[in-house]
Amino acid sequence: MAYVANFKTVVISTLFAFCTNAVNADEISDSNNSKKSIPEATKFVTQHKGTFNGKKLKYKAVAGETYLLNKNEQPTAAIFSFDYIASDGNKNRPVTFIWNGGPGSSSNWLHMGAYGPKRVVVPSDATSPGMAPYELKEAPETILDVTDMVFVDPVGTGYSRALGDTESKAFWGLNEDASSIADFIAQWLTKENRWNAPIFLLGESYGTTRAAAVSKVLMDKHLINVNGIIFVSQALDYQGSSPYVDDNIISYVTYIPTLAATAWYHKKVDTSGNFEAFIDASRKFAVDELLPALFKGNALSKADRALIVDGLHRYTGLSKQYIEQADLRINAFRFAKELLRDEGVAVGFLDGRYKLDERDDLTAAPKQDASKVIEPAYKAALMKYMHTDLNVQWKRKYLNPGDPELSDNWRWRTAPDGQGWEPKYVNTAPDLSYVLRSNPQMKVMVASGYYDIVTPFFDAEYTLNRHGIYADKIDYHYYHGGHMMYVHEPARVSLLRDTREFIKKQVSQNPR
Repeated sequence: MAYVANFKTVVISTLFAFCTNAVNADEISDSNNSKKSIPEATKFVTQHKGTFNGKKLKYKAVAGETYLLNKNEQPTAAIFSFDYIASDGNKNRPVTFIWNGGPGSSSNWLHMGAYGPKRVVVPSDATSPGMAPYELKEAPETILDVTDMVFVDPVGTGYSRALGDTESKAFWGLNEDASSIADFIAQWLTKENRWNAPIFLLGESYGTTRAAAVSKVLMDKHLINVNGIIFVSQALDYQGSSPYVDDNIISYVTYIPTLAATAWYHKKVDTSGNFEAFIDASRKFAVDELLPALFKGNALSKADRALIVDGLHRYTGLSKQYIEQADLRINAFRFAKELLRDEGVAVGFLDGRYKLDERDDLTAAPKQDASKVIEPAYKAALMKYMHTDLNVQWKRKYLNPGDPELSDNWRWRTAPDGQGWEPKYVNTAPDLSYVLRSNPQMKVMVASGYYDIVTPFFDAEYTLNRHGIYADKIDYHYYHGGHMMYVHEPARVSLLRDTREFIKKQVSQNPR
């Protein structure tokens, strides 16, 4: 259902905080004379200063709505974002639009864990952050010295809502979501007079799916060239990250290096050598030996089968008996339960470093994700930060998690209704290929966690090495963490450093 509010814009005024209205209207009705009232857009503005990578900077934080407009210039949705804008008045300063995934996730994770000017502190060693109060710290390593940042919450997450008679479902879908976020970016650039600024997109997980699709919509619909894209935990072609689909040969191959890394971390394989060499050997085994063997199926000879069993045992740490019972096809989610079954614990999906002692030790796969133990800390930190630092004083509920109806109503169909369409794996890699060929100076940075059992790093390589994408357009980076690799402090610092250098390099291609 569409969100309808019956209150006016909140106005706050303090020494360092004030609010302004983005739309000067008490009530906006659609072309059908809707009876549903739409309030004025709300925003909260605060002034800040800090030192980022040795550079002193004054900046404003704008937490507020941007209205999406239909062809009749009537609002259909309010996209809420957290904008960090340097106070130097440079309208050509780079802008990076940042979002998480889901679909159905707010920008909380990247905002409070990685790229925001403040961050929540959680243990780097994959242990529980415990209970409140949680520590918030300044994040001087973040990239605000080289780019303004806009953290975006899609409709149905955070404070973002559909407006008037427009239903939320109008924005819940692969194509619909990409279109709405591209519209938001164009509207934001107009509102802030930033059309000539270098533009970067940064997404995590499904947010990478979105980023590839958005880049194409921006080019085709709005004539906006993106200077670069940062993929955090890449998920463009879902075949390589769907281990729960029986006989999906690709996933049995793309997951092997991640399983090898996780087994190494928990000392279930021979760790006497070099980690990177071990991972590289697992890549070669997966492609050169396992893939042909799975392709042969029951035509595989007994001798060759025994060699594959030995290899899988060597790289995953699982028993040969289990590998035989699995018919050489290791389901990565079941691996999370099997790896440490003898210890009575399961490892995490999002981050295989985490462990959880589940009650039932006999299930094939974990019933819980051990790595989700950090979620309360992130939620508490964001809510406190919004109220104390950004002075967001609002009665509207911040949806984190997102709207409970979003997931079941998400539209994966890419063809119009009434047109034939055969369901297939989600794949926006062709969109990225299209944009890279149309915009030859654009490049992509790929950030992957070694222990991510949701979006495996080898799948990023498999995906982006195909689809007509040139190898020199992709910069790969690897971190000793999981899906949110930035919960591991050394990985967070490295991720920010690599992102900064990527943005600086892309901007330097077109100096003005």
